[in-house]
Amino acid sequence: MSDKYHHGDLRNALIEEGIKMINSGGEGSLSMRKLAEKCGVSMAAPYAHFKSKEDLITAIKNHVTDNFTERLEKSVNKIRDGGIEKKIIALGNAYVLFFMEHPEYFTFLFSRGYIHVNLDFSKSDENNFKPFLILKDLCAQYFTEKKPELSDYEKELEIIRIWASVQGLTSIIFMNNVKWSRNWKKEISNLLR
Repeated sequence: MSDKYHHGDLRNALIEEGIKMINSGGEGSLSMRKLAEKCGVSMAAPYAHFKSKEDLITAIKNHVTDNFTERLEKSVNKIRDGGIEKKIIALGNAYVLFFMEHPEYFTFLFSRGYIHVNLDFSKSDENNFKPFLILKDLCAQYFTEKKPELSDYEKELEIIRIWASVQGLTSIIFMNNVKWSRNWKKEISNLLR
């Protein structure tokens, strides 16, 4: 039996192994049979949790997005004092740290086109990527409190700048040929001021 599978948690083991398969070879490489082998279970066992490969891919997308969203919400909700700016900084820190802890999630979400974001400030958020909506909502509060004169276009630029800084920092951290003698985790707060 695989070291990754623990009795009672086959669903999550299949999801985590599925992420690795998709990251290394795309959706075409994902196989329920191979997942069963990786987890050391029967070929039928994955079907107790997922009806099909497509069902598993949907579960993986939801798993990654839900975990990421939960981490971001917790980081913002911890801030009681210090204003909206402090919440935005906490969000940025949580963003980078989450992916440092789960680099396979970063690859999965951003290299496969699994997220959908509408950057238009005044458009409906119905299908927007949940973590982006947290940033957008915080920024909307910030604009109301600190910059009510901004146009929607200027608000969009501000949100894109903030997102680009955390997304870019995360990407730099994962670049194999980028070296820095400092500890990234300790420097994130300094980099995202």
